[in-house]
Amino acid sequence: MQDNTVFDRRPSPIAGSWYPGNALKLRTMIEGFLGKAPTLRFEGRLQGLIVPHAGYMYSGQTAACAFKALEGEKFSKVVVISPSHQAFRAPLLTSGHAAYTTPLGDLPIDRESLNTIDGLLQGDGLALTPVRNDREHSLEIELPFLQASLKEPFTLVPIMMMDQRQSVEKALSQALTSWMKGLPSTENVLLVASSDQSHFHPQGQAEMMDQAVIKALEAQDTDVLYRLDAEGKGEACGLGPMVTVILTCQALGKTELQICDHRTSAAATGDESSVVGYTSAILTLNP
Repeated sequence: MQDNTVFDRRPSPIAGSWYPGNALKLRTMIEGFLGKAPTLRFEGRLQGLIVPHAGYMYSGQTAACAFKALEGEKFSKVVVISPSHQAFRAPLLTSGHAAYTTPLGDLPIDRESLNTIDGLLQGDGLALTPVRNDREHSLEIELPFLQASLKEPFTLVPIMMMDQRQSVEKALSQALTSWMKGLPSTENVLLVASSDQSHFHPQGQAEMMDQAVIKALEAQDTDVLYRLDAEGKGEACGLGPMVTVILTCQALGKTELQICDHRTSAAATGDESSVVGYTSAILTLNP
């Protein structure tokens, strides 16, 4: 997937810390996670993933349980939607570079698709604002898994959300749906939502909050997801990305959501006094 013609690469701020900076070590780690992940059985067409975005030692195995569903699949375009943990004034962001780079190679950014989505958003008073040299980990952390799991080349459509209000998710979902429906039938698009769950609660409280979110995810009830967040009964830092992907899949057809894995950081650290929750899921479209 390396493209030596791409020179305007976004430099990675997390390779070598959040995941290995050496290509061989990185690929070996990811293949190890995928090898331990169960093979999911699902019907219909794979359309979306929900995956966590912590360092691989914490959430890599949970992420792998969803990414393993990509075995044998081909996608020409992959939309990765993440929150923005960095402060920007614009509600929706994208990369101003020509490609993301990881130790596994370059991922070219699909500027034509981003321009189309941007145009569709303008009817709702929104836009995709390009940023350069960002330090956002929650989008990049998904890329090596995609590079290792998908054997055919694909282009990347990166979107980061500063504003995660319901009105923004609905507008972004409508734009993505219109864009996808306008693509030729030869184009196959994967939607990826990047989100962790409860943050820094004792294990017991975290499990209660996470299970409430998981129940709402299984029901694909986006209103409940927002209510849990507003009432402090459930947490997801990528609530907006998750809701956007669910709404887009629902707009495309009859959607099934299957939870792949859930655990907390205590599984890696043994410390249950203050944990972060991780869940992964796949979304499929059925006739």
